[in-house]
Amino acid sequence: MADKIKFALALLLLVAGVVGFYLLAEQAMILRVLAVIAGVGLCAAVAWQTDPGRQFFGFAKEATAEAKKVVWPTQKETLQTTGLVFAFVIIMAAFLWLTDKGLEWVLYDLILGWRKS
Repeated sequence: MADKIKFALALLLLVAGVVGFYLLAEQAMILRVLAVIAGVGLCAAVAWQTDPGRQFFGFAKEATAEAKKVVWPTQKETLQTTGLVFAFVIIMAAFLWLTDKGLEWVLYDLILGWRKS
């Protein structure tokens, strides 16, 4: 039950930050943005104190560690792959254009006999 109360408090803090943004409409934009950031920060701090919140933050930490293990392609590999994609797109565009014009010629000129002026 304590976790539910803490989550409710966290949501109220988040809503308070958003409401503060609109209540401070006459103030400088930096104050309005700080109100939202404060609401989100306090919301995260309170949510962190719950058991599901700790589990979530632990999962996020593990996910970040796994993302750091990813081997990203080198610049050369990226450029080569991008070049192949562009070449394939150009070849497919030419193929589809030729197919379209071929079908147009067969349908309109040979089958229907309509001549273009």
